[in-house]
Amino acid sequence: MALSPGFWRRRRVLVTGHSGFKGGWLCWWLHALGARVAGIALDPPSEPCLAGVTGLEREISAERCDVRDAGALRAAVARHQPEIVFHLAAQSLVRRSYAMPVDTFATNIAGTVNCLQAVLECSSVRAAIMVTSDKCYRDDGQGRAFVESDPLGGHDPYAASKACAEIVTASYRDALFLPRGAALVASARAGNVLGGGDWAEDRLVPDALAAFVAGQPMVLRNPRATRPWQHVLEALHGYLILGERLHGGDRGAAAAWNFGPDQADVRPVSWIAEGLARRWGAGAGWRQAEGAQVHETVDLGLDSSQARARLGWRPLLGLEQALDWIVEWHRAYLSGSTGDGVARGARAATLAQIDRYQTRCLA
Repeated sequence: MALSPGFWRRRRVLVTGHSGFKGGWLCWWLHALGARVAGIALDPPSEPCLAGVTGLEREISAERCDVRDAGALRAAVARHQPEIVFHLAAQSLVRRSYAMPVDTFATNIAGTVNCLQAVLECSSVRAAIMVTSDKCYRDDGQGRAFVESDPLGGHDPYAASKACAEIVTASYRDALFLPRGAALVASARAGNVLGGGDWAEDRLVPDALAAFVAGQPMVLRNPRATRPWQHVLEALHGYLILGERLHGGDRGAAAAWNFGPDQADVRPVSWIAEGLARRWGAGAGWRQAEGAQVHETVDLGLDSSQARARLGWRPLLGLEQALDWIVEWHRAYLSGSTGDGVARGARAATLAQIDRYQTRCLA
């Protein structure tokens, strides 16, 4: 099943967490498809941020709302009357979860409960996609790719909170969204997404590019750790297909879904750093961090056979090409003209890459 651009035209869609990296890319894609996009989020998590440099909030209906505030979130969902809800608002950083466990659990668990309850009480919603993480699985130390039926769990507060969010989502789906005509609810577990416009702290691409621009080597905490890397548009493509299927009444799609890269693109952190450095040039490189680091999963992979077989989704960009697009985007941002607070080069690169990727979807 290919993406159906016509489906999204004038469709009312609400995205929580639109001020974040992944939420910003999703909103731009929906906007390009002609959807009526509403976004609710806290202030941007970084400065600069994708939403800010591209002027996203001038193109969608955007407002500030904390998903931990159940009443405010219910009111926002009721006000926008969406047909489809993508819940991406989260505390998404592993190392921050060690420093702020209460905030992490409140945002990622209570925020998910509040979003599901708001959807349950809003009769306009036909489909809801709750975005969690590939880190929701219990790490058994085997280094194999996880499938959707594997046990959930988490060592660090971030991973544990995402496992809990999956349990909450399944409970609401199985116990509360029961009547025919109720919204269909799914969860999405993507790999480690990469792309232009990511300035979050303690993340590989922003750390690498900030170091390269400053003429310094980037510092890697765990260079040998492997992750299922993929361009952000790969995961979002899966979310959009899933949204279409749920809205169309496919009750079989109301489940948990992995969206990860081909096995060949499950690479160590050092491989990504070296690939970015090679493309950037100018003597860019990396070094390993000194001292003890907080616990993070060493090897992580996702088996996306279910999405391939039942949704027709598959990765369309190899990791080498994803790195090309990342460097291309950031060079456009650095060289593009800026006016009214909008980096024209970044905005043009965002829309051009979405168009290029969508052309692949429809080929």
